[in-house]
Amino acid sequence: MIQFSFEAPGAGSPWRDTWDKARQVSPTSISEMDLCYKYFGVRAELVVDGVEVISGQGHVTLVDLALSLRHALNRLSSGGDAAIGFTENDEVIRLRRDGDRVVITSSKREWRVFVEREELVGAFIEFLREAHSRLTEFVPGLTDNPVIQGFTPE
Repeated sequence: MIQFSFEAPGAGSPWRDTWDKARQVSPTSISEMDLCYKYFGVRAELVVDGVEVISGQGHVTLVDLALSLRHALNRLSSGGDAAIGFTENDEVIRLRRDGDRVVITSSKREWRVFVEREELVGAFIEFLREAHSRLTEFVPGLTDNPVIQGFTPE
Protein backbone atom coordinates (compact mmCIF):
# COMPACT_ATOMS: atom_id res chain seq x y z
CA MET A 1 0.00 0.00 0.00
CA ILE A 2 1.25 3.47 -0.92
CA GLN A 3 0.41 6.70 0.87
CA PHE A 4 1.81 9.78 -0.85
CA SER A 5 0.71 13.23 0.27
CA PHE A 6 1.82 16.75 1.02
CA GLU A 7 0.67 19.51 3.30
CA ALA A 8 1.06 23.22 2.69
CA PRO A 9 2.18 25.24 5.72
CA GLY A 10 -0.47 26.96 7.76
CA ALA A 11 -0.73 30.59 8.81
CA GLY A 12 2.04 31.59 11.18
CA SER A 13 4.57 29.13 9.79
CA PRO A 14 7.69 30.74 8.31
CA TRP A 15 7.26 28.33 5.38
CA ARG A 16 3.93 29.99 4.60
CA ASP A 17 5.94 32.90 3.15
CA THR A 18 7.14 30.56 0.38
CA TRP A 19 3.51 30.40 -0.77
CA ASP A 20 2.46 33.98 -0.13
CA LYS A 21 5.48 35.46 -1.94
CA ALA A 22 4.50 33.61 -5.12
CA ARG A 23 1.42 35.81 -5.31
CA GLN A 24 3.61 38.93 -5.41
CA VAL A 25 5.33 38.12 -8.71
CA SER A 26 4.20 37.35 -12.25
CA PRO A 27 3.36 33.63 -12.11
CA THR A 28 4.08 32.98 -15.78
CA SER A 29 7.62 34.28 -15.53
CA ILE A 30 8.80 32.56 -12.32
CA SER A 31 11.87 30.60 -13.36
CA GLU A 32 12.39 26.91 -12.74
CA MET A 33 15.26 27.72 -10.39
CA ASP A 34 13.09 30.05 -8.30
CA LEU A 35 10.22 27.57 -8.24
CA CYS A 36 12.59 24.85 -7.06
CA TYR A 37 14.38 26.91 -4.42
CA LYS A 38 12.18 29.81 -3.28
CA TYR A 39 8.52 28.91 -3.49
CA PHE A 40 5.94 26.43 -2.21
CA GLY A 41 7.54 24.67 0.74
CA VAL A 42 5.52 21.66 1.92
CA ARG A 43 5.74 18.69 4.21
CA ALA A 44 5.67 15.68 1.90
CA GLU A 45 5.37 12.07 2.97
CA LEU A 46 5.68 8.85 1.01
CA VAL A 47 4.99 5.64 2.91
CA VAL A 48 5.20 2.28 1.12
CA ASP A 49 4.06 -0.81 3.03
CA GLY A 50 4.73 0.92 6.34
CA VAL A 51 8.22 2.14 5.34
CA GLU A 52 8.67 5.91 5.47
CA VAL A 53 10.39 6.52 2.14
CA ILE A 54 10.01 10.32 2.30
CA SER A 55 9.64 11.69 5.80
CA GLY A 56 6.95 14.23 6.55
CA GLN A 57 9.15 15.77 9.25
CA GLY A 58 10.99 18.35 7.17
CA HIS A 59 10.05 20.67 4.34
CA VAL A 60 10.73 20.30 0.63
CA THR A 61 9.76 22.59 -2.20
CA LEU A 62 6.75 21.14 -3.99
CA VAL A 63 7.85 22.04 -7.52
CA ASP A 64 11.32 20.56 -7.02
CA LEU A 65 9.78 17.31 -5.76
CA ALA A 66 7.20 17.29 -8.57
CA LEU A 67 9.86 17.75 -11.24
CA SER A 68 11.94 14.96 -9.74
CA LEU A 69 8.86 12.72 -9.67
CA ARG A 70 8.00 13.59 -13.26
CA HIS A 71 11.49 12.59 -14.36
CA ALA A 72 11.30 9.36 -12.34
CA LEU A 73 7.86 8.62 -13.79
CA ASN A 74 9.17 9.06 -17.34
CA ARG A 75 12.12 6.74 -16.63
CA LEU A 76 9.96 4.05 -14.99
CA SER A 77 7.37 4.24 -17.77
CA SER A 78 10.05 3.73 -20.40
CA GLY A 79 11.47 0.69 -18.61
CA GLY A 80 14.42 2.35 -16.89
CA ASP A 81 15.55 2.85 -13.34
CA ALA A 82 15.14 6.23 -11.66
CA ALA A 83 16.01 8.31 -8.63
CA ILE A 84 14.35 11.05 -6.61
CA GLY A 85 16.64 13.76 -5.28
CA PHE A 86 16.04 16.64 -2.93
CA THR A 87 17.33 20.20 -3.04
CA GLU A 88 17.13 20.43 0.74
CA ASN A 89 19.37 17.42 1.52
CA ASP A 90 21.67 14.94 -0.16
CA GLU A 91 19.50 11.83 0.23
CA VAL A 92 18.63 10.02 -2.98
CA ILE A 93 15.72 7.62 -3.23
CA ARG A 94 16.58 4.97 -5.82
CA LEU A 95 13.92 3.21 -7.87
CA ARG A 96 15.19 0.05 -9.59
CA ARG A 97 12.97 -1.98 -11.91
CA ASP A 98 12.72 -5.68 -11.06
CA GLY A 99 10.27 -7.20 -13.53
CA ASP A 100 6.81 -5.84 -12.71
CA ARG A 101 8.04 -4.51 -9.39
CA VAL A 102 10.20 -1.60 -8.30
CA VAL A 103 12.78 -1.89 -5.52
CA ILE A 104 12.97 1.34 -3.53
CA THR A 105 16.11 2.11 -1.51
CA SER A 106 17.67 5.13 0.14
CA SER A 107 21.22 6.45 -0.03
CA LYS A 108 20.97 7.35 3.68
CA ARG A 109 18.85 4.64 5.33
CA GLU A 110 19.03 0.84 5.46
CA TRP A 111 15.53 -0.20 4.40
CA ARG A 112 14.48 -1.79 1.11
CA VAL A 113 10.88 -1.98 -0.06
CA PHE A 114 9.24 -3.63 -3.08
CA VAL A 115 6.15 -2.30 -4.83
CA GLU A 116 4.26 -3.09 -8.01
CA ARG A 117 5.42 -0.72 -10.75
CA GLU A 118 1.87 0.18 -11.81
CA GLU A 119 0.90 1.04 -8.24
CA LEU A 120 3.93 3.31 -7.85
CA VAL A 121 3.32 4.96 -11.22
CA GLY A 122 -0.31 5.55 -10.23
CA ALA A 123 0.73 7.11 -6.92
CA PHE A 124 3.19 9.43 -8.69
CA ILE A 125 0.56 10.50 -11.23
CA GLU A 126 -1.98 11.22 -8.50
CA PHE A 127 0.60 13.22 -6.51
CA LEU A 128 1.48 15.28 -9.59
CA ARG A 129 -2.18 15.97 -10.33
CA GLU A 130 -2.81 17.09 -6.77
CA ALA A 131 0.32 19.28 -6.77
CA HIS A 132 -0.73 20.92 -10.03
CA SER A 133 -4.26 21.46 -8.75
CA ARG A 134 -3.17 22.99 -5.45
CA LEU A 135 -0.58 25.27 -7.06
CA THR A 136 -2.91 26.56 -9.77
CA GLU A 137 -5.77 27.07 -7.31
CA PHE A 138 -3.49 29.11 -5.06
CA VAL A 139 -1.91 31.10 -7.92
CA PRO A 140 -4.19 30.72 -10.97
CA GLY A 141 -1.64 32.27 -13.36
CA LEU A 142 0.67 29.29 -12.82
CA THR A 143 -1.39 27.35 -15.38
CA ASP A 144 0.55 29.31 -18.01
CA ASN A 145 3.98 28.81 -16.42
CA PRO A 146 5.98 26.39 -18.62
CA VAL A 147 7.64 24.75 -15.61
CA ILE A 148 4.30 23.92 -14.00
CA GLN A 149 2.91 22.73 -17.33
CA GLY A 150 5.91 20.41 -17.64
CA PHE A 151 5.18 18.28 -14.62
CA THR A 152 1.52 17.64 -15.18
CA PRO A 153 0.82 14.07 -16.21
CA GLU A 154 -0.91 13.47 -19.50
